[in-house]
Amino acid sequence: MSASQNDSLDLFIALSRASEWVNAHADRDIRQRGLNRTEFGVLELLYHKGAQPIQQIGSKVLMSSGNITYVVDKLAKKQFVTRRASLEDRRLIYAEITDQGQQFIEEVFPQHKTVIEESVAGLSPEEKKLASQLLKKLGKHAQQHFK
Repeated sequence: MSASQNDSLDLFIALSRASEWVNAHADRDIRQRGLNRTEFGVLELLYHKGAQPIQQIGSKVLMSSGNITYVVDKLAKKQFVTRRASLEDRRLIYAEITDQGQQFIEEVFPQHKTVIEESVAGLSPEEKKLASQLLKKLGKHAQQHFK
């Protein structure tokens, strides 16, 4: 195996392990608040970006989910999200955060942010910026070459 192949495999392993452990911190925090990662991601999206067509939420959250409708149903049962039909296109159904969902996010997001900050504290601020830039570059390349 060439040095380049070893470097690529080492990067893949390091990236996978780092992602796994950072996500473990975030997931534990989210679970303690009664949600899973997808539910929290949808709620956070609606809080920060406003009402969204249910059909488009899956491509906007930071995780894959085959069934956003199911996630919205679960959030609606918790009274964090409500559905609203589009006035322009009756085929479109929007998910929007409720006052209760907004209050929940405002209460838990600062602590969740702290959990994430602590989980990546192994890097200096400069290293975090560099890592973020490099990972964005890597992700864009991988996305462009996915067939």
